[in-house]
Amino acid sequence: MDASIQQRKPLNGEQIAPGSMAARKLSVVTVTYNSASVLPGLLDSLREGLEGIEQYDVIVVDNDSHDHSVDLARAHPIGATVIATGHNGGYSAGINAATATIDSSADLLVLNPDIRLQPGSIKRLYAGLSGSSIGIAVPQVRGEDGTVAKSIRRVPSIATAWSEALLGGTLASRMGLGEIVATSSRYKDEGPIAWATGAILLVTANARAVVGDWDESFFLYSEEVDYLQRVRAAGLDVVYVPTAQAIHIGGDYHSSDFLTALMTTNRIKYYRRHHGAFATAVFRSGIVAGEVMRLAVGSGRRAALSAALGR
Repeated sequence: MDASIQQRKPLNGEQIAPGSMAARKLSVVTVTYNSASVLPGLLDSLREGLEGIEQYDVIVVDNDSHDHSVDLARAHPIGATVIATGHNGGYSAGINAATATIDSSADLLVLNPDIRLQPGSIKRLYAGLSGSSIGIAVPQVRGEDGTVAKSIRRVPSIATAWSEALLGGTLASRMGLGEIVATSSRYKDEGPIAWATGAILLVTANARAVVGDWDESFFLYSEEVDYLQRVRAAGLDVVYVPTAQAIHIGGDYHSSDFLTALMTTNRIKYYRRHHGAFATAVFRSGIVAGEVMRLAVGSGRRAALSAALGR
């Protein structure tokens, strides 16, 4: 089904100030790969999640799924534009395939297919874009049980890698030393952050223009770390907006040795891109040490270790 920009009227008599959201275009993009089990739930959540957004379109980019993802997307009443790529070029390539078709003046809402928007969440997310210095806004992410997910991250460093290796990820995060920000109070207050998991990101048209395409060399994982770093390097902020909320099902990599290995490979690849050979070796050795210490946990640890060793 062809989908043009849908004109939305404010609900319940609510008025949107001219020159703010009413004047902005929004393209909602999700990238699918065998996502039939979760995609309908995302699409079902869009209308209420986008309450108050007057101009938006929905784009589903399918990376050669072997299930019914494309059929489900085309049949859904949200009226998505479906781009069937015919091959799996990865998550960044999927986003780039979508952005190549949208207006340069449009903001971009990137959603994993297992996200569920809460009613009015994107209007509240837009409220976090309070100044021209903000390039990306991210919401509070919750699990299916309603608990607040620890989605905020610190910049990857030798200190975070070795803290997680020696203390374990959970304890290192609780002590403020790991990559995951675990302090509960941080998830209550709006403010700038280094980066957050890429399951849901609102990217301004200005940030898109300044930063350009997503890096397709990151097939999956760390692509959002790279993109948000480039946003910050351009002098724009990434802001966390806890009043906007979304549910994230997530968790695929926990059950896949391949995805665990890929995540490890791309963590090291990202770090190497921004640091010298010696620093990268120390960072990598921290990951290796941590995986060696926890080999008894399961095959995922062996897959991660093999990837960290470059095998």
